[in-house]
Amino acid sequence: MKKFWSRSLTGLKYVVVLAVGVVIIGFWGENSIRMHFNHQAEIKRLQGEIDDYLEQHARDTMQMRLLQTDPKAVERVAREQYFMKRPDEDIFILDE
Repeated sequence: MKKFWSRSLTGLKYVVVLAVGVVIIGFWGENSIRMHFNHQAEIKRLQGEIDDYLEQHARDTMQMRLLQTDPKAVERVAREQYFMKRPDEDIFILDE
C-alpha cells in the first residue's frame, strides 16, 4: 500500500507542476492566450484603419489628378471650399 501512495503522489506532483506551468504560460505574461487575442483584435482594428487610409488616398489622388488637368475643377474647389467669387458676382452663405 505504501508503494502505491508514493507512486501516485510522485505522479501527482508532476501533474500539478505541469498544470501550474500551463496556467502560468497560458494566461499570464506577454505570450499568453489573452494577449494573443488582444493582439489579434488590435491587428483587425489597424487593418481597418489601413483600409480607410488607402480609400482616402485613392480619393485624394483622383482629386489631385483632376485638379491638375481640369481648370473647371480648380474653380469649383475654390468656390466651394474657399468661398472665392468672380469680380462681378455676390455670394450669400446661408447657415442652418
